[in-house]
Amino acid sequence: MKEDILHNLTIIQERIKNACVKSGRNTDEVKLLLATKTVSAERIKIALDYGQTLIAENKVQELKEKYEDLIKIPHENHFIGHLQTNKIKDILKYNVSCIQSLDRLDLAEKLHQRLLAENKTIDVLIQVNTSNEESKFGVDPNEAIELIKKVSHYSTLKIKGLMTIGLFSAETERVRACFKIMKNLQQDIIHENIPNVTMTELSMGMSGDLETAIEEGATIVRVGTAVFGARIYPDSYYWDEGKA
Repeated sequence: MKEDILHNLTIIQERIKNACVKSGRNTDEVKLLLATKTVSAERIKIALDYGQTLIAENKVQELKEKYEDLIKIPHENHFIGHLQTNKIKDILKYNVSCIQSLDRLDLAEKLHQRLLAENKTIDVLIQVNTSNEESKFGVDPNEAIELIKKVSHYSTLKIKGLMTIGLFSAETERVRACFKIMKNLQQDIIHENIPNVTMTELSMGMSGDLETAIEEGATIVRVGTAVFGARIYPDSYYWDEGKA
């Protein structure tokens, strides 16, 4: 198991490096985020011991289950799943440093109220539905700037960029179109010069399309199966808010 994970990490790091070289980017500009949904704490530790520092969960329940086993190993934990408002109190218990899936105003408002009560702040990314699929969460690209302007008024939420789940397709150019939407939106937001908003992060690209995402400006690529192996549930399971 250890040899497989370390071998896979080496391959992913080489893919990231090659994609950066091809697109004329510095490898330091792209962070590898390990998507650890359904991955045991024991297997995550192998990656952390190997020098990885950034992981993310889709489910609050999995954050709870793995927290004690991982707390002593230095790492940063993001949340990338659809967050229900009734899970806010729980998510703030488990050292999540960034919520990448903020996609609606009511969630922002309730997060803000809870953070105020706990005298905390948190980094957030605005999730954008670039593929225009009903099965995907995220704000419509045409409504993203308006949402960001409203969220920017909440002092506890530090907007650091955007996140998207691109189209699940073998057609590279269709996937690339999603990432281009993100890059263009990022530039539009920068030009708006909105207070309390920085656009340093573009979280996009996964195991199958990370090269395309890097070519289009990704700063975070989210990789799970290519490191830890296939999961027992389909992707749709992890984006269904009813199963949070």
